Amino acid sequence: MDRGLTGYYLPISSSGESCKAFVPHPLPPIPPLEMDEELNDLLHKATIALGRLDGVTALLPDPELFLYMYIRKEAVLSSQIEGTQSSLSDLLLFENEEMPGVPLDDVREVSNYVAAMNFGLKKLQAGEPLALRLIREIHNVLLNKGRGSEKEPGEFKRSQNWIGGTRPGNAAFVPAPPDQVIECMGALEHFIHNKPVKTPVLIKAALAHVQFETIHPFLDGNGRLGRLLITFLICAEGELSQPMLYLSLYFKTHRAKYYDLLQEVRLKGNWENWIRFFLTGIHETAAQAVQTAKALLELFKKDRQRIQKMGLAAGSVLRVHHFLQANPITSISKASDALDLSFQTVKTALKRMQEIKIVREISGRQRNQLFAYEPHLKILSEGTEPLK
Repeated sequence: MDRGLTGYYLPISSSGESCKAFVPHPLPPIPPLEMDEELNDLLHKATIALGRLDGVTALLPDPELFLYMYIRKEAVLSSQIEGTQSSLSDLLLFENEEMPGVPLDDVREVSNYVAAMNFGLKKLQAGEPLALRLIREIHNVLLNKGRGSEKEPGEFKRSQNWIGGTRPGNAAFVPAPPDQVIECMGALEHFIHNKPVKTPVLIKAALAHVQFETIHPFLDGNGRLGRLLITFLICAEGELSQPMLYLSLYFKTHRAKYYDLLQEVRLKGNWENWIRFFLTGIHETAAQAVQTAKALLELFKKDRQRIQKMGLAAGSVLRVHHFLQANPITSISKASDALDLSFQTVKTALKRMQEIKIVREISGRQRNQLFAYEPHLKILSEGTEPLK
């Protein structure tokens, strides 16, 4: 459907030249969405897929453990869309205080994303509403250290930003100017809280994501925070009991179409095409998350059974194996401290697991060795190769 512009162009002067910034109209769209049979069917399938994912999460013996690693995978993927070259292994090495073979700022950016995600989820679980104050607080954590830390973390922009190009005059898109941000974001906050109308959660998340990216309220970090908001909104509305759904792999895989559809909404008001893409992503991503959870459960079960055949040594080896499920790259001393086991006990346990190819030593050093639970990493790392 072609509704025409979903906002208006405002002439501004920025960086010494005149250009036009795009200010979106408040949500919901006018005229209203046309939810035809296909879109309603997609909404139904996406909702069922979310329910299945929530069901599998409830069956996990240790959902916190799975979530710990799943959040790290999402952080890597979302940051890669912004151009970082970090892999999941790089992040885990960084968290082990090992210097990875990529720029440090790249890994720190991913680490900040993990911190921002955990901060936001904790606040929502404590009953704080998904409001402008919380959005600014999450942004502050996201840009706390490293790249972007000089770009007013936690504050809405006070100077004009743009997307693509070297200046506003040749940019692909110039979002709302600073003096319009509070009004635009205030209207988005109202929409998130079902004012003026109540909107189905997944449709709301789809519309809100585009609106946030169109406003581009911060100087930096808008893409990453906009993707986080999808999960935060779905969790805040109770559609998922655990934050197990992240669309970054889907957006990364289809990134050209993703950006084209955002622009199509702005210029033509074709919300339906975007919603079709978004709901397909929810459905596919939820199904992938279920498969990942099942594959990890099967791996852990199979490896536990192999360890149990070790006889008397199995007890301590099983404890180290459980630790590896949340820490698939570790040193002997880190596992020793966490488990309150002697250095020698952990060293022996890792050696036993190395013999049956559950872990592999990856540092090549005689001292301060690092061990990787490679089958675990392989399952979780699917799709996290850096963009070329």
